[in-house]
Amino acid sequence: MLKKTYVRDGKNRVIGSVTTGFEGSFEALARDEHDHVLGTTSERFGTTRDAHGNLVSINTADAGLLLNRKK
Repeated sequence: MLKKTYVRDGKNRVIGSVTTGFEGSFEALARDEHDHVLGTTSERFGTTRDAHGNLVSINTADAGLLLNRKK
């Protein structure tokens, strides 16, 4: 079952969302406030990847690493 969680800043504005519950190569999908994909996380492999497939972290599957990245 898919579950969508919204991420808000200190002023209660939506800055992104994380959808979890996927099966396969990734378990969570992070999107920005404009619904563009920021990247994916994998609990199985313990990795976080950005929208281009580049590794952001090789030891943690944390969507927060994608939402707080500077462009």
